[in-house]
Amino acid sequence: MEKPLLQCVDVSVGFERPVLEHVNFEIGHGEIVALLGGSGCGKTTLLRTLGGLVPPISGDVFLFGESIYELSSEQRDQMRKRLGIAFQQDALFSSMTIEENVALPLIELTQLPPDLVREMVRMRLTLVGIEGLARRQPANVSGGQRKRAALARASILDPEIIFCDEPTAGLDPVVAAEIDATLVRFRNVLGSTIIVVSHELESIRATADRAIMLAHGRVAATGTIDELMRSHDRTVYEFFHARTG
Repeated sequence: MEKPLLQCVDVSVGFERPVLEHVNFEIGHGEIVALLGGSGCGKTTLLRTLGGLVPPISGDVFLFGESIYELSSEQRDQMRKRLGIAFQQDALFSSMTIEENVALPLIELTQLPPDLVREMVRMRLTLVGIEGLARRQPANVSGGQRKRAALARASILDPEIIFCDEPTAGLDPVVAAEIDATLVRFRNVLGSTIIVVSHELESIRATADRAIMLAHGRVAATGTIDELMRSHDRTVYEFFHARTG
């Protein structure tokens, strides 16, 4: 039986005090999994812990079978080459063009020649549908286009796992659907596993194989969206049906 790509083992996260405690789940290769929950429930903090950015208060996270917080700094840097992270705020550098932003991981983490870097960036911008914007500055494109540029950068090293924080937040339904299609394309074309923080049910329905719902400092439910919508847990039921009428 294939081992999970990611294991979250009895993890508690937070800062001065835990916001989530005793979180346990596994994510397999090629899955798209959504982390759901109300504002302030700890979704983003947990995502950052899963991605090796914020150590847990307790518990452990295993990526590719290794405890990421027991690795040396050098080992963790090597592991990060196998990850992609797209933050809620696109975090593009305003002084760089879209092309330069997307190329940054290749320049910093590989020894590839400039011609190959340019070709890889061109292909990735084509994959996310913004190949015509390569020479523009982030300030001169739309919010949805910046989101797609950030996803291109997060995926440029063909990572085995991509972490996305609210990729469709603040976007109109048409643009959000384009972002959703991009995430599914990453899974289908690149073979990436994707973990996405979101509260947009239409986006989750369009992309996620499973969802993990967080509430009251714990994992309240896991399953497909349809399974969670039929949940008898009052918190889970109200979360979904308040948003679907």
